[in-house]
Parts: sequence; structure tokens; C-alpha cells
Amino acid sequence: MRVPAYGAGTDETPVETTTRLRPIRERRRGRALAVGACVVLGIGLIGGALAGVWLAASGDGKPAEPAGYAVAKELWHNAPVDTLFPRTLTAPHAGPGPSARTWTRIVVAPDAPCAPASVAPKLLAALRPLDCRRVLRATYTDATASSVLTVGLVFTQADVTAQRALDGRRLAARLGQDVPPALPGPGTVAARFGPAQRAGWWVTAPADLPVVVTAVSGFADGRVVERPVPADQAMKKGRTDAVAQSGLGHEALGIAERLEKQLRTTALDAAKEEEQR
Repeated sequence: MRVPAYGAGTDETPVETTTRLRPIRERRRGRALAVGACVVLGIGLIGGALAGVWLAASGDGKPAEPAGYAVAKELWHNAPVDTLFPRTLTAPHAGPGPSARTWTRIVVAPDAPCAPASVAPKLLAALRPLDCRRVLRATYTDATASSVLTVGLVFTQADVTAQRALDGRRLAARLGQDVPPALPGPGTVAARFGPAQRAGWWVTAPADLPVVVTAVSGFADGRVVERPVPADQAMKKGRTDAVAQSGLGHEALGIAERLEKQLRTTALDAAKEEEQR
């Protein structure tokens, strides 16, 4: 129901009246009391804010689930493939510098169990205690068809505390040289994208979703790369190796970030739909 504005629907015109106030001499005691009142009020506001944070936790002391967290656990079989892996992905400032990136999907794999064929060994070991459920993977190519990228969404049943403990932004560094598997595509530019062709890679675990996002990039011409490089290292200034110069580190990080954002939007939309039922 629309609430009318104050005074709407009446013919009365508010009259403003002013009264000249009598000057009052400054009193030191009054000023001290005012300062004391402000201090008390400030402490009360801080206490109220902290209470709000404490109340945001669940009744058993665990942190409350972010919006869409529970729904995200089932997206691997509830969401359409074109929603999880859009046919085209764009990243306006994926780099290097202000360069924009566009990727086109060329291969989609069926959902798979959490196993060495679809998840790198150290990551798999880290996720098994979190009840690793399924892995979805797809391979994209860039606008020039000169690079290929396999991306993965690894879904778990982790609670919020366990997910945050993964420390997702530093997960790649902790895993060491744990490069995600490549997904080749027969009859596509990714036909020769195998273990020896992996060049730049990245792994991240958002704190607000029970998912790990992986990405690995390579050259579409099938050239062998002696040592894959994590995206954050490949993007450092001054590097002259082929992985850095080709921007394959930017490719891996950029597409991982774009997929994470896409998944977050999908989870929030699904949660809203569930609330409206």
C-alpha cells in the first residue's frame, strides 16, 4: 500500500513560527555533562554494533551463512549449464593493463566425482574432509583462438567455518605446484590441450560459497610448457617468459574471477526464488 506523503490530501498549509531565544551564559558544568553524555552515547553505539555482529552468528556460536550459501551446494545439478558456464564470458579489465578479455565456451564435461581426473591431488586431499561432492568443468578459448582455458567448479558440503578456513585468496600459494587438470576438446582448438600444455593456473575458494574455482590456461597450438606458473607470479612485472608475455596468467585469473562472480549471482537469484515459493 502506498503511504501518502505527510500532509497530503489536506488543504491546510503549515505555518512556520519562530521564537527569538533568550541568550544563556556558558556554563562549564553543562559542557562537562554534555561531553559525558556523548561518551556514554558513543560507548552505547559501539556496544550495539558489536551486539549486532554477535547476533549475526547462529545460536550455537557458528557464523551465520551468507545469502545463497545453502542453495549453492546444490547448484551443480539444479542450475542450467549455460548459467554456470555461459557460452560467452567477458571481463572488461582482465589485463594486462586495461585490456578486455572475451572467452567462448567450446567444451563442457559431464558432472564428475571428486577424483584425480578432475581435481588436482593436493586440492583433492584438502577437500575430502569437507565432503567434496561433484566437479563441473568446461573449456573456453579466447577471442583470437590462440589460447585455451579449462575452468572447474568443485562443489562441497562445507559449512561456513570450514570454507573460510580454506583461506581462498591464498589457497594457490599453499597448494604449491598443484596444477588443475586440463580438459581437451576433440575437433576444437583445445584438441591438444593436455597435461604438458598447461601454462598459467589459478585456484580460489570464495568465503561466501561452498565451492572452489579452478582455472588453467595454455596455448592453442599445443606447444609444451616446461613449468606451469601460478597466475599471481605470471602477472608480475619484469617477467619475460612465454607464459607471462602471452598473458596466460591474466587469462587464468580473469576467467576464475568472472566465474566466481557468475556463480555468486546464480546462488543469490536461486535463494530469492526459493524464498518467494
